[in-house]
Amino acid sequence: MNSSAPESLKKVCIVGLGYIGLPTAAVFASRGLQVIGVDVNPRIVETVNAGNVHIEEPDLDIVVRSAVLSGNLRAALAPEPADAFIVAVPTPFKDGHKPDLSYIQSAADSLAPVLRKGNLVILESTSPVGATEQLGVWLAELRPDLRFPQPGQNDADIHLAHCPERVLPGQVLTELVENDRVIGGTTPKSIALATALYKTFVKGKCVPTDVRTAELAKLTENAFRDVNIAFANELSLICDRLGIDVWELISLANRHPRVNILQPGPGVGGHCIAVDPWFIVDSAPEQARLIHAARMVNDSKPAFVVEKVRAAANGAKKSVVACLGLAFKPNIDDLRESPAVEVVRRIAGLADMQVVAVEPHVHELPEELQGLPNVRLVSVEDAIEQASVIVLLVDHEAFRLIDRSILTGKSIVDTRGFWR
Repeated sequence: MNSSAPESLKKVCIVGLGYIGLPTAAVFASRGLQVIGVDVNPRIVETVNAGNVHIEEPDLDIVVRSAVLSGNLRAALAPEPADAFIVAVPTPFKDGHKPDLSYIQSAADSLAPVLRKGNLVILESTSPVGATEQLGVWLAELRPDLRFPQPGQNDADIHLAHCPERVLPGQVLTELVENDRVIGGTTPKSIALATALYKTFVKGKCVPTDVRTAELAKLTENAFRDVNIAFANELSLICDRLGIDVWELISLANRHPRVNILQPGPGVGGHCIAVDPWFIVDSAPEQARLIHAARMVNDSKPAFVVEKVRAAANGAKKSVVACLGLAFKPNIDDLRESPAVEVVRRIAGLADMQVVAVEPHVHELPEELQGLPNVRLVSVEDAIEQASVIVLLVDHEAFRLIDRSILTGKSIVDTRGFWR
């Protein structure tokens, strides 16, 4: 059974109510803590305070509604005094794949005025190595009246930690509770406080380390997955060149007891795997050669898919292409860094191409595709009826229900081995 939070950690302020911040806030609140969720978007604040959610995640709506009705969770536009602060804001990259810490700096600006002696500040956002220390520097500049962690000292006024999430979209609520948690602290005191806080709901182990190791641990997990996906994607390129079915090849190779090759696809997306390896490359460009090569392979796959679509259209004028799926993985509504969106955008840039896109988990095109005159979001039935080329980009369960007979006579580009 999880322990309750100590008296010094009864009120938590979570900055950022996105795919990680909102579930985390709801789970803390469900354990009896007082939680203030902060977001700069008034619509999100209003939605949460009404007991509703703005993201699709199984059972999240139930937990949020219960937490709001209990009075343990409420949302606000700015941080309020609390015992612990958790920063869960985006960490994208800028041009040249340079880490963009502007959201973390904005969070520091907003929470600095309400900090008080004894507070715990946790950076939960996946971050490049050194980001937690930089957060401490920004806070110290804004609050010179408080002592922040220094190497070899354990008597700071503010306790700083890095505790990255490691959850899977579609299983967030389960994995928040069940998975082990890395607790990276700047001091033994910060490790102890962060462990006590997360132990209010974490059933897995809370594993202590220093902040830099914690930061690199999360990046390493996603870079490992990226490299393995790149191997499968590179195999798909090789097999295309040699006229071999890559899915049959991988199935045969995986019969070896010590081989477990992943499945290829149109690229890699999401807010983690497509982004985090670049943080390692930026920190150690001369050493991260394999990680960099994997990123290049995976980032090249959308262009490869578009060339397959061009060939499938076979020079026909005004081809209609149905692109099935826009999310970055199956059965979710998350379109962040999605290679499927990139494929659609590139196809739309080809001459005489009309794109009918299908995404059963969203109700409007993402911003990157809005305004393109030759891209429309339609139902799967309408898409297949209108199109001469069908591109399977995401293996949503909904697409398994498609009657294969209606694909007869269509050119098929199956990036997932869905219809082999």
